[in-house]
Amino acid sequence: QVQLVESGGGLVQPGGSLRLSCAASGSSFGIYRMGWYRQAPGKQRELVATITSGGSTNYGDSVKGRFTISRDNAKNTVYLQMNSLKPEDTAVYYCWGSIGIWGRGTQVTVSS
Repeated sequence: QVQLVESGGGLVQPGGSLRLSCAASGSSFGIYRMGWYRQAPGKQRELVATITSGGSTNYGDSVKGRFTISRDNAKNTVYLQMNSLKPEDTAVYYCWGSIGIWGRGTQVTVSS
């Protein structure tokens, strides 16, 4: 059964960058649509970005131009490169797979 484990979260200054990774276990990783979602306290979980098995991407409006999702099927890993971070990006970031699974999440805090 596929499991997802996020890493790379932490504390970063406004305007800084961070790269999140989501490592998948199990087989057939390359056929799944993958994504990143985030949830801040008191807010709904929102879409950050998705990527298809073929590499087509989609982004939430709040992160367009700043975040980039990518995947390395040979490494069973999906990434989220976050640049020009803002305090409002502070949230728990979750990895998602279209098979219907979620990672446990990784905390991203943007603060001076």
